[in-house]
Amino acid sequence: MKSEQGKPYIQSPFGINLLISIVTICFLLLFLITPMLIIFGEAFGSGIKIWWANIIDEETLSAIKLTMIVAAIAVPLNTVFGIVASWAIAKFDFYGRSVLITLIDLPFAISPVVSGLVYILVFGLHGWIGAWFAKYDIQIIFAVPGIVLVTMFVTFPYVARELIPLMTEQGTDEEQAALTLGAGGWQCFWRITLPNIKWGLMYGIILCNARAMGEFGAVSVVSGHIRGETNTLPLQVEILYNEYNLTAAFSVASLLAGLGLLTLIIKSFTEWLSNKEIY
Repeated sequence: MKSEQGKPYIQSPFGINLLISIVTICFLLLFLITPMLIIFGEAFGSGIKIWWANIIDEETLSAIKLTMIVAAIAVPLNTVFGIVASWAIAKFDFYGRSVLITLIDLPFAISPVVSGLVYILVFGLHGWIGAWFAKYDIQIIFAVPGIVLVTMFVTFPYVARELIPLMTEQGTDEEQAALTLGAGGWQCFWRITLPNIKWGLMYGIILCNARAMGEFGAVSVVSGHIRGETNTLPLQVEILYNEYNLTAAFSVASLLAGLGLLTLIIKSFTEWLSNKEIY
């Protein structure tokens, strides 16, 4: 039997296959499906009207709005950065290339809480440049700009990390041929590079957006937890849970869970379109 790529599957004894399948199903039931069922069960356990009343609460609506605003700013900026960084790393050989790759991976290695503390050290009132911003009545920490900055920091590797291997594998032959025929740099990018990376780019944007909307640690540090102003959806869930308002907490959590499921659906659809185009 062969896979879609034409490569043969690894054959193993029936007993091993059955054991692996059982372990996988049990793992998914325990760590994925059961928690999701609990979230939606608790959220809708008191009825759809109670769920809706918790969703349209003024503070929850403010958290939804802020979450969308932060994602709408962070994701496009990280998309531009990811494309530019990937283009530079995959298409050119320059001094400091390996350092740039390491820096891109930095948010994966640093705890989001630590990154939030670093931003307080830099942009806080008593930080390195926070006093300068305060002089001009510009507040970064405990305000929306700080939330956007830390969200950008923890999410900027996603697009780049999807595109770098893809661009590297594609090489530079097509671009070099286009340049030889008289095409300019922008023409090469728009007509050759971008069409070749569109599915990887879309996949990276989906992951970046999911992380931006669900980020908790770094945002919690720099937000100040100001009700109705600096609370995103994850922070709103924490506040409601700490107040023992479990129904409201699970109602808001169901929104995040729904966004996660929507992300998986879009991701799967993107992969299906990509495979359909290739094969």
